Amino acid sequence: MSSTTLGLEESLLTYLRCHSLRDTDLLKRLRAETAKLPFGGMQVSPEQGQFMNLLVRITGATRIVEIGTFTGYSSLSMALALPDSGTLVACDLSEDYTNTAKRYWVEADVADRIELKLGPALESLDELLDSGSAGSFDLAFIDADKTGYLAYYERCLKLLRTGGLILVDNVLWGGRVARPKVTDEDTTALRVFNDHLHQDERIDLSMLPLGDGLTLARKR
Repeated sequence: MSSTTLGLEESLLTYLRCHSLRDTDLLKRLRAETAKLPFGGMQVSPEQGQFMNLLVRITGATRIVEIGTFTGYSSLSMALALPDSGTLVACDLSEDYTNTAKRYWVEADVADRIELKLGPALESLDELLDSGSAGSFDLAFIDADKTGYLAYYERCLKLLRTGGLILVDNVLWGGRVARPKVTDEDTTALRVFNDHLHQDERIDLSMLPLGDGLTLARKR
């Protein structure tokens, strides 16, 4: 997650937001509350949240799975674009952070569209697959521990229908993926992940410099 878009100087970012964002008081309040938390910078940027909302509308998605919910900004942004009958399955480990998310889901009147699964995301994804949900989702968003990205991706690919879309956050990782001397575990995992997707012929692919880097992968 990243609360701003990588590489944009402040004046240009301000211009972008002034001429693109159609913000709501609810989204502003959630951003402000999250920003006060120790890891508040992990929430997606407002321009990324709005872009994800638009993608839900463009694709006509009705079933979404999210890996990594935090305080709920991304799930709220997407759920607001779902039809009343739509479903978003949100997977996260933290009850504390997702309690904040649940308050805003209720206030936005989208709580009935969101199913929260607390626990290890791989277990939640495997439960969905075991229950017969393969090929039934329209969109997936991955934004959790970076060393788990490949495993999350492979499961999401199974859950998606043909033509479904996977969104993956933090793929540019503050620019560290392009610095060979940076070799920590998360950066290395993201490099492996990015290489894997670039070579994966099961998908159509685009990596965007939005937020901290957002990859779009369409299942063929």
